[in-house]
Amino acid sequence: MPEMRILVSCGTGIATSTLAADKLKRLLKSRGFSVTTASCKAAEVAGKISTFRPHAIVSTTQVAVKVPVKVFNGLPLISGVGAERLADEIAAYLKTLSAS
Repeated sequence: MPEMRILVSCGTGIATSTLAADKLKRLLKSRGFSVTTASCKAAEVAGKISTFRPHAIVSTTQVAVKVPVKVFNGLPLISGVGAERLADEIAAYLKTLSAS
């Protein structure tokens, strides 16, 4: 399976997105995925899409602009409640992309 790129955003692009990205990498690795992540502020998402070309976006805050990439709510990665379910949803979505 090819390496997947996931853009992780939060309000400031520093701590929360980094924590969420680390947890997401671990969860997806246990599901057989190799993932590269990049972190940014939610306000930077639209600009990062053209350079990072993510397969998915995980954000712990609302992404205020319409983007051509599937966006997942990343709060479960921070709270821990529902993190496994979110990882399953993202893994299922990434499988559909790799099958295309």
